[in-house]
Amino acid sequence: MVRRSQVVPVFAVLAVVFGFSVAGCAKLKARDDLNKGVEAYKNAQFEAAIEYFKDAAANDPKLMNAKLYLAQAYAQQYIPGAPSDENKRNGEQAIAVWKEVLQSDPNNLTAIGGIGSMLFNMAGSPSFNRDMMEQAKSYQQRALAVDPNDSTVYYWIGVIDFTVAYRTNMQLRADYNQKAKKQIHPLDPLPPALRDQFIQQEGQTVDEGISDLQKAIQIKPDYANAMAYLNLLLRQKADMETSSDARQADEKQADDLLEKVKEINQKEMTTSPSGSQD
Repeated sequence: MVRRSQVVPVFAVLAVVFGFSVAGCAKLKARDDLNKGVEAYKNAQFEAAIEYFKDAAANDPKLMNAKLYLAQAYAQQYIPGAPSDENKRNGEQAIAVWKEVLQSDPNNLTAIGGIGSMLFNMAGSPSFNRDMMEQAKSYQQRALAVDPNDSTVYYWIGVIDFTVAYRTNMQLRADYNQKAKKQIHPLDPLPPALRDQFIQQEGQTVDEGISDLQKAIQIKPDYANAMAYLNLLLRQKADMETSSDARQADEKQADDLLEKVKEINQKEMTTSPSGSQD
C-alpha cells in the first residue's frame, strides 16, 4: 500500500516537465536566432543581425557565440573618427557586450582583443584621449597574460606606444613653434630642453614599444608590420639621443628595417598566387 506522503502530486511533475520543455524550446529558438543572425551578418545586414543576436542571448544567456557576434556586429558599424553620437554609441555597446562575455569567461581572447581594439580606435579620433589609449594597452597586456606568445598582441602594444609618443613629440614641436622665431620641422632634432622634456614624458613609452615590437619579430621573424612600426619608434628614440652619433645609429637601424620590410613585401608579391615573377 502506497503511503500518502510518498505520492508525488501530478501537477508538480507536470510543472517540472513543462519547465524543461520551455527551457528546451528557448534554447532551440536561441540557436535558430543565432543562425539567422550569422546569415544577416555575412550579408552586411548588421541592424537585423543585432536583433537576432539580442534575441539569441536573451533566450540562452549561456550561448557565448551570440554575445560575441552581437559585439562584433556593433563594432562593424563603428566608423573610426566619425563624431556622431550614434557612432560613439556603437563602439560603447560593443565594449559593453564584450565585457559581459568576460564576466563569465575572463580569459576570452576574442572579447579582450575586441575591447582593446575598440578603445584604441575610439581614443585616436575625433580627438585624442590618452587615458583611453592607456586602457586599450591594458587590455592588450591582459591578453598577453593569457597567451604570452602572441606576436600580434606585442605588435599592438608597440603601435599604441608609438601613437602616444608621436603625438607628444608633434605637440611639443607645435607648442615650441608658436613661441620661437626659428621653427623646427618634423625631421629636425629636438632642441636640448625640448628633448629632455620628451624623454621625461615618453622615454618609458618608447622603450616599452621598442621592446614589445622586438618580441613580436622574435616570435614571427618576417613580421613586416612590426618592423615598420619599430622603424617609426626608433625615430622617436633618435629624438631622445644626446649625441649625433647615437641619433644616426637609431636612424640607420630604422632605415635597415625599412629595407627589410621592402624585401619581405617583394617576396610575398612574387611568391603569392596573384603575384608575378619577371
